[in-house]
Amino acid sequence: MENKHKLVIIVGSVRDGRFGPVVASWVADQAHAHGGFDVEVVDLAEVEIPLALPAESPKYAGDGYPRPAGMAALTSALEGADAFVIVTPEYNHSYPASLKAAIDWHFTQWTAKPVAFVSYGGAAGGRHAVLHLENVLTELHAVTIRDGLAFPNYFTGWQDGRPLDSGAAGYAKTLLDQLSWWAGALRTAREVAPYPA
Repeated sequence: MENKHKLVIIVGSVRDGRFGPVVASWVADQAHAHGGFDVEVVDLAEVEIPLALPAESPKYAGDGYPRPAGMAALTSALEGADAFVIVTPEYNHSYPASLKAAIDWHFTQWTAKPVAFVSYGGAAGGRHAVLHLENVLTELHAVTIRDGLAFPNYFTGWQDGRPLDSGAAGYAKTLLDQLSWWAGALRTAREVAPYPA
């Protein structure tokens, strides 16, 4: 449907044995049920993401930025998205290097688009990772959504691919409602005038 927003859900961890794909699959189910999104899940474990970056910033290089061929699908997904959900664990009170590298290889693809966060971890539920991501995405002129989802002690809080917390689906709906609102508002704004970054 034309009124649906293109939502890209990013699996941020590439660690062996990671739980991220389970969380991302559940988030994708919630987004499909919401009805306001066309959903694509992008798993960074399937993307070529070098840590060494070209000298020029992607902010100024534009379409000529020399990304690896293996990154083309990721770049296309980010470019075409109206909104993002980043699914991230917490590593040492922050987020994975794979996610930082994927972010840093791009700039305009994030600009003037909303980003929501779903995190998981130990007692903090990945909240430290999200705090750091909010700072980074703000620098790229993205709009971060206040109401995210955090899953503390995910290793005991999930069963059969679903969170045991009966309120999780309701929290997800709130996140998706806000994300949909911002996706529509910002898409309209980008169509009316280029963002002055």
